[in-house]
Amino acid sequence: MRKFAKNVCLTCMMMLVFAEASAGETKETKRSTFDWNPVIDAIIKVESEGNAQAVDKSGKSCGILQITPILIKECNRIQKLRKSSRRYTLADRFNVEKSKEMFLLYQSFYNPHNNVEQAIRSWNGGMNYTKRGTQRYFEKVMSQMK
Repeated sequence: MRKFAKNVCLTCMMMLVFAEASAGETKETKRSTFDWNPVIDAIIKVESEGNAQAVDKSGKSCGILQITPILIKECNRIQKLRKSSRRYTLADRFNVEKSKEMFLLYQSFYNPHNNVEQAIRSWNGGMNYTKRGTQRYFEKVMSQMK
């Protein structure tokens, strides 16, 4: 009886491990196949009207996605945590492809469930955004997506 119980227990544990592994693959697949292009395009329209050389009045936010030095620093921190040697520079804010890469990197780290509302609000207000503080921005971006 003991041997039977041990085998049942071992079988259950192996099933749990395999279930978690396959769930991880599903989440990863979902993450890699999610199409952020409509959101990115709408944010670009709101932020810079597609001007890759756009700079805000303060001079801190630049490029098509109006990327700040703080976001560059955060993307580099994420890259370091992921053991990637890739780093972004302030000049990369003016590069359309690298700007989009930074958006995707930020979302993959802070928004793994691909929540569009969270993506839009956090792009405007950071990860500690408030709904009230980002409402107007959210509405602008959503109107560009329609």
